[in-house]
Amino acid sequence: MSATAPGQLDLDALRRAIESRDAAAQAAMFAPDATVVMIDSAHSPSNPQRVEGREAIRAMLEDVCSRDMTHEVTHAIAGPGGAAYTVACRYADGMRVEVAAVLDVRDGMIIHEEAVQAWDEAG
Repeated sequence: MSATAPGQLDLDALRRAIESRDAAAQAAMFAPDATVVMIDSAHSPSNPQRVEGREAIRAMLEDVCSRDMTHEVTHAIAGPGGAAYTVACRYADGMRVEVAAVLDVRDGMIIHEEAVQAWDEAG
């Protein structure tokens, strides 16, 4: 059972959802009007990927969770109004992806996520 302060994100539940690749459980932690901003090799800081609204975020998470890969939350911290975590991902072929995310939280729900991800070079 999680020891989560009122209004704080349930980080244990988020970790379980990420590591079990449960897109629905992850999406349920986002507010209906939440946004996700992603910076990576395909989306520069000047032109990041923006996903708006819980349903669009859920579709993005379903795509990620459908891939043949593992996810391990390697660091996580939460406090009043925010949280942050890192995830180490590995595809079946050995390619690795690292993600670092910072979250704004209101009433225990994610209202905004900004993340940076990096992949191994394709060999």
